[in-house]
Amino acid sequence: MPRILIVDDEAPQCTVLGISFKRRGFEVETITDWRAALKRVAQAEPPLDVVLTDLRMEEGDEGLKVLEAARAADPNLPVIIATAFASAQTAVQAMRSGAYHYLIKPVDHDELEVVVERALERRSLVADNVALRAQLSAKRDPDLLGRSTAMERVQVLIGKVAGSRTTVLISGQSGTGKELVARAIHRASPWADGPFVAINCGAIPENLVESELFGAVKGAFTGAVSDRVGLCEEANGGTLFLDEIAELPLQAQVKMLRVLQERCIRPVGGRKDVMLNLRVLAATNRNLKKEVAAGSFREDLFFRLNVVEIPVPSLSARREDIKLLVDHFIHRFADEQGKQMRGLTKAAEAAVGAYDFPGNVRELENIIERGVTLCDGAWIEVHDLPPDLGGSVLTSSESPLVMIDEKGVNMEAILEDHERRLMIQAMDLCGGVKTRAAELLGMSFRSFRYRYKKIFEEADDER
Repeated sequence: MPRILIVDDEAPQCTVLGISFKRRGFEVETITDWRAALKRVAQAEPPLDVVLTDLRMEEGDEGLKVLEAARAADPNLPVIIATAFASAQTAVQAMRSGAYHYLIKPVDHDELEVVVERALERRSLVADNVALRAQLSAKRDPDLLGRSTAMERVQVLIGKVAGSRTTVLISGQSGTGKELVARAIHRASPWADGPFVAINCGAIPENLVESELFGAVKGAFTGAVSDRVGLCEEANGGTLFLDEIAELPLQAQVKMLRVLQERCIRPVGGRKDVMLNLRVLAATNRNLKKEVAAGSFREDLFFRLNVVEIPVPSLSARREDIKLLVDHFIHRFADEQGKQMRGLTKAAEAAVGAYDFPGNVRELENIIERGVTLCDGAWIEVHDLPPDLGGSVLTSSESPLVMIDEKGVNMEAILEDHERRLMIQAMDLCGGVKTRAAELLGMSFRSFRYRYKKIFEEADDER
């Protein structure tokens, strides 16, 4: 059932309208105090489908404040304004502020029913469009590369959270692409046409954090020679991305909690609140539960941020995506540098495949940029890559496996041992998938299966 909120300082009017909508199958909430209405529309649960508010309730046009708060909470929530003090100026002001419709009291109930039904139809269409947009973005976002199961889970979560204003905590190691996930959410959200403001909470000097985030009025402190708009206000109408949120000082955490709860800020030295209509996303490479236990992060802020968590996997947890990422970076940097590149040689591919990537995707990106820059031909060689790559991989056909002395060596045993090591390494890299392991070693699957059985299974039988 659709839920309607009726706001009017005249209790009999609330009662009459409430009865009318209940008969039409609505869930009805009525509020006679406009201040209480501001708090109600700011709440996410239970969700409202439409708001009907009186314009003038106390001293002025308090209905416009209800409209502003509702739009800040949900830009797609239709708000219908009714008033007995009609004028062209107030009607224009209401519509410019985002009201869905403007009615003159006494309200004709049949007309009101039609307006509400149309508002609900429009809200449903917008929700469907947002869901479709999120679905398409999750599948086709150009910056989120990966076919692994781990990345599929990330894309599914993006599709689920993008359409709502729910706060999302994006967790993962440095270099995994947490900001890319945040931007993908933004692109698929109702705030996609607004700004995306990314803030590295650890990069702002502690004494400037509050003025940078929340702004400051002229004279608030030494050097404040004019009013300054904070980054939170710059993100109004869009998405605020708080990267490295664990670095935020405790005093600033208190104010950030208010941003999440009430969608408003007060500039440093200011006396008036500034209402915000934005989506908040946060990211961290730390364990925030441990930070809370250590007293360096507020528990209430943690719970507000951690409504939905999207863990971004490390590159070592999605090794099947490495080749796709390598190809993407080669094409990108080759285009930037005006080179014709075909890819990695087998030896370079083995070196990249054997590496652990502690710096994750960002490190892989830097490695490929170096390779493209230093490469003189169409194929990136091992010597074009950083020296610490492929330390366990044979990088030259002239490098002997062992040194031969006058006593001689057992060549068959040495070759078998080296073959065993290469097969184990290949199987580890591809999660035990023999067809992929065969590709890594440049072998046919039939040949790989034969050698694998001979080396491992026959050896087990002999034992």
